[in-house]
Amino acid sequence: MLDHITIRVTDRAASELFYDTVLRTLSSRPNVRHDPYTIWNGDFSLVQADDETAVTRRLHIGFSAPSREQVDAFWQAGVDAGFRDDGRPGPRPQYGPTYYGGFLLDPDGNSAEAVHHDTTNLPGRIDHLWIRVADVAAARAFYEAVAPFGGFRFNRELPDRVQFVGATGSVSFVAGEARAENVHLAFEAPDDGTVDAFHRALTGAGYRDNGPPGPRPQYHAGYYGAFVLDPDGNNVEVVHHNQ
Repeated sequence: MLDHITIRVTDRAASELFYDTVLRTLSSRPNVRHDPYTIWNGDFSLVQADDETAVTRRLHIGFSAPSREQVDAFWQAGVDAGFRDDGRPGPRPQYGPTYYGGFLLDPDGNSAEAVHHDTTNLPGRIDHLWIRVADVAAARAFYEAVAPFGGFRFNRELPDRVQFVGATGSVSFVAGEARAENVHLAFEAPDDGTVDAFHRALTGAGYRDNGPPGPRPQYHAGYYGAFVLDPDGNNVEVVHHNQ
């Protein structure tokens, strides 16, 4: 479902230490560090915030764990390193009958979870996101418009949230006064034409342009993306990797 997400952080070194410490317990592939990004598993990255790009706040990221024991190891590694607990490992039947998760807070207060359940993604990959929004109905309308271009679909609506799913993973938009801020989500397209169509459809519907379709060689050769802001100001991209 997700090609990648990017968070912006107050202190790159401190956030690298946090995610290195906990993600290595999930059999994650080695991360890649280059200016300005640090990347784990190809689908999660962070970058230093600056005067023009503010820090990501109040995001929840769930990372896939191959076993319950590795959920425990994720949480314990974080606590032992002095990072803040956000929920001890254990069953969470409110999310599903086989759901087992453990939760920590990263240095900027975002919630990072290791989760194991019967449909868990590849080890260390993003299993799900929870994004608190000002208006769930507005978020649903926006992401339903993005869905045909990003390879995901609307799944269900509950009283306080809506959920979208893809072949692997999910993103939920949740009602809350303390909404998430400054999140970057990118969805993969099968070709450049789909990227063009996404940007044309969303800006034509009145959503805010944040970067027209085109090559972005600063990311890698063949990278072709376009960007639109969602109703909460998060940066949403559809990207095709021509390689």
